[in-house]
Amino acid sequence: MDDHAAFLQRVEALRAGVDRRLAELAPPLGSAPDRLVEAVRYSLLAPGKRFRPIVTLLAAAEFGAAEGAALDLGCALEMIHAASLILDDLPSMDDAGLRRGLPTIHRAFDEATAILAGVGLLNHAYAVIAADQGLPAPLRAELAGRAAQAVGFSGLIAGQARDLFDRDQLRDPSVLERLNHEKTGVLIVAAAQGGGIVAGAPDEAIEALGAFARHIGLAFQIRDDLIDAQASPEAAGKDVGKDAAMATVVSTLGPAGARQAMEEHLAKASDALAAIGRGELLGRYVGDLFARRKAAA
Repeated sequence: MDDHAAFLQRVEALRAGVDRRLAELAPPLGSAPDRLVEAVRYSLLAPGKRFRPIVTLLAAAEFGAAEGAALDLGCALEMIHAASLILDDLPSMDDAGLRRGLPTIHRAFDEATAILAGVGLLNHAYAVIAADQGLPAPLRAELAGRAAQAVGFSGLIAGQARDLFDRDQLRDPSVLERLNHEKTGVLIVAAAQGGGIVAGAPDEAIEALGAFARHIGLAFQIRDDLIDAQASPEAAGKDVGKDAAMATVVSTLGPAGARQAMEEHLAKASDALAAIGRGELLGRYVGDLFARRKAAA
């Protein structure tokens, strides 16, 4: 087996481990009204890349953490991601009908159940971090605080509000970049830095992981904008064309300019890791994801 195949096998093993642990951590039937639990599990356990938990696990591995030490943290961040998708898709937000190739929760169940599932998943994520007995209590408190900050008024919620209410300002590139960081980058930053924190990485490495993740988040958002503008719903696994009347990097720079901006962010992410001489696993993982997307385009 060549080196690349072995790496892909390692990533697949991490993804499978995340899926198993998510199934264990998700609320079981009987723990709350069955309709609510079914909706939570429908969203959380739907097939996905598990990008954020894999970033968490690879960042921890880069700095010598024991295998599985960051697994519950990564799963908690995946819960937050799933919750954000539920809430973003609501009729009062993006009004999406398809997510990961399946009907969105408010379509598969109902809007009230979707709201309760999203709020429940957010709270469950913090509980998972707080209950991780493999980590010392002060570390759990720090990680829970970082996760909450990524969700709150300087993170996902702020980004969604900006997307809803400040669209007239999004022609300003700096405002658009801030929106994209809040909606996408902050949780990737929490994943990369969280993995490093679990492993006891030094402060300069935590800072570099944050810079890496910020640029990766911006690159991913541009990629999503390109998918929204150019892909079919079947290929994307979600609604497309939702951003047609909105300011995005694609509408501002055009497809070619957006691709160039994406490549620039990927280069800056690579530079951030090179500055500390670490990050081969993260660099390979992200590089492979973007290469596969280009090959499929």
